Amino acid sequence: MVRLSLGLWHCIQREAGIWRVGALPGLMVIALVVGARWMGLLQSTEMMALDAMLRSRPAEPTDERILIVGIDEDDVRAIGTYPVPDNVLADLLITLERSQPAVIGIDIYRDLPVEPGHDQLTALFETMPHIIGIEKIFSARDASSLQPTEPGDGVMPAVHPPPALPPDQIGFVDVVLDSDGKLRRSLLATHDPDDQFKFSFTIQLARQYLERQNITLTNGDRDPEAMQFGTVELTRFHPNSGGYIQDPAGGNQIFMNFRNGEQPFRIVSLRAIQAGEVPDDWIRDRIVLIGMTTPSVGDYLSSSALASRNPGLHYGVEMHAHALSQLVSAVLDNRPLLQSWAEGWDYVWIIAWGLLGISLGRIIPSPVKLILGLGITSLLLVSCAYGLLLVGWWVPLTPALLALMINSAGLTASLFYLHEQTLRARLQERQLVIEQTFDAIHNGPLQTLAKLLQDYGDQEQRSPTVYANLQHLNQELRDVYEAVRQESRSDNANFYLTSGLQLNLQDPIHELLYEVYHHTLTRDFPNFKTLKIKLTTFENVDNRRLTEEQKRGLCRFLEEALCNVGKHATGVRHLQVECKPGTRSNILRIVDDGSGLETMVNVKAGRSHGRGTQQAKSLAHQLSGSFQRRPNHPHGTICELTWPMTQAWFWRF
Repeated sequence: MVRLSLGLWHCIQREAGIWRVGALPGLMVIALVVGARWMGLLQSTEMMALDAMLRSRPAEPTDERILIVGIDEDDVRAIGTYPVPDNVLADLLITLERSQPAVIGIDIYRDLPVEPGHDQLTALFETMPHIIGIEKIFSARDASSLQPTEPGDGVMPAVHPPPALPPDQIGFVDVVLDSDGKLRRSLLATHDPDDQFKFSFTIQLARQYLERQNITLTNGDRDPEAMQFGTVELTRFHPNSGGYIQDPAGGNQIFMNFRNGEQPFRIVSLRAIQAGEVPDDWIRDRIVLIGMTTPSVGDYLSSSALASRNPGLHYGVEMHAHALSQLVSAVLDNRPLLQSWAEGWDYVWIIAWGLLGISLGRIIPSPVKLILGLGITSLLLVSCAYGLLLVGWWVPLTPALLALMINSAGLTASLFYLHEQTLRARLQERQLVIEQTFDAIHNGPLQTLAKLLQDYGDQEQRSPTVYANLQHLNQELRDVYEAVRQESRSDNANFYLTSGLQLNLQDPIHELLYEVYHHTLTRDFPNFKTLKIKLTTFENVDNRRLTEEQKRGLCRFLEEALCNVGKHATGVRHLQVECKPGTRSNILRIVDDGSGLETMVNVKAGRSHGRGTQQAKSLAHQLSGSFQRRPNHPHGTICELTWPMTQAWFWRF
């Protein structure tokens, strides 16, 4: 347990060191993206993303509570004049009234008489309390501040309401457009230039319709300055709501949640009403909107959130229908209104996705896998933003996507470059040390050994065994140098034993160990010649959690243990080598029956601290396991290394 905790602590320290260096560019990217959004540089892209997601929502059924009577080009030709005369509007109102609509909204200016029929229309206005007329309260409205411009600016002046209608049957039709000229917000109420508080056309229509169902308009419970129908509070727009940055929020505004679909509302012509072609149940207890749907009038509003016959253009009466429908549907159908998080949470969202991008660049070293992971993560981000929009929450998409993608791709490339440069420097340093070490050995011990071989070989009386051993020692020293030199120049996947065997570290560990076993037993050690029985078990153990360095250590451990048998286990006849998963731990065990008991006693007494023993203990510590070398009664030695099956996943970093 202590070893596991120490391993975890060392891993955390090492990972923290990598993040301190490698994550710095990613944190700078996050800071730049957050700064760009805070300055409003990403507002236009956020608006386009919002429009795209709104357009891609599933189609909704037609809102049958609303009927649009659109006076189209053929109607104008049939009437023979424009503006539409008062008597035509009066006849239309009388015809509609026979079907008992809940409320009628006239989206046509009637501040001045349009003869013939003005007296008739005035009489209807005075006797029909469910008619809502319109006015325009600003002569030229700054779409951001909702303030009137100075007189004489050459733009359309304010338009007064029909004089015969009382104030509670009048609503303004002024709209708030974004800097790109698109409609994304609904203005519900504001003060006019005379500081009189006015309600919009859509609020007046919704108020009359919902009052018939005993649902009244009040101030909000959470926000006293907001409006509320029943229990549904209309969340106000603020300067930094959604993707907006310091956008003046004059008046009482809410986001537009357009009704999606090929036919969001029923639209009929004036001719169809006059001819009696419209069923009564399309009108009875419905909200009827009367407006112009002819291109020659130019009553258009622009929006990219809806499909359109013309590029982004929609008739004004249709847009009022959308604004009205979202109010009524929210109250009666629990259809979500669009809202946004508090400003601080938007930035938490962006930073979180940026940090995820850094993490991808850290844990996925393969460029191909990184591209796949980035694609999946980006799709997840878009899906989250889209899913939240479906339930009424607009969250930042483009800043989060920007931080995610730049950090995933850019930071990873940076880490690759730094890693490659560091690896090259380490390899060069390692190669230099190897060369210097071998030069020292070559110019010292090897020269002495060569002179010893020469002198000993010239003697008439010499031991052939001693001479052969000296030659063997000379060759072993040179083989060690060559193996280390080749490994240092190879890629990380290749590993050379001191005997020259090349291993591919991508292979499973049990296969690698079997290769080490088979190769080592072919080496010319005296005790291998007495072996009679060799039992081997190399089962598949989970090596996904083993690093390449740990695989090297296991291979060296087995080679060292087998070489000890070949050199020191005198009279060995029986050798058993096992690599298998146990109950809780993986086991690598070498058992012999040679005369190694005296050496083992010394080890047990703590009087032997050879290099091989130190390496075995170090490997056991890395694996969070244990190492033992103990007597095998009645003769021989057991050399055993165990490590947990669930050994430290964090070593993979």
